[in-house]
Amino acid sequence: MAEGFSWPILLDKGGESNMALVVLRSGESQDSLLKRFRKKVVKSGVLSTVRRKRWYVSKSEQRRMEKKKAVRRIKRRSFTKEIE
Repeated sequence: MAEGFSWPILLDKGGESNMALVVLRSGESQDSLLKRFRKKVVKSGVLSTVRRKRWYVSKSEQRRMEKKKAVRRIKRRSFTKEIE
């Protein structure tokens, strides 16, 4: 890879970049470049969005799932308060 190489930036409909951009630093190994790229991808949430949108989920199903998550979260919070 050449110095200053970067992957192309893809823009979504709003004109915002949804692709992680990583530039090779001088003296940086490809392993550390790949590690930085993976961190940026995880932080940007691209993979979680792709996994979530893999199948269509109706509005009612989405509300039901969010409700279940909220109930679990409340139970977890009350359980940790009991321990303290």
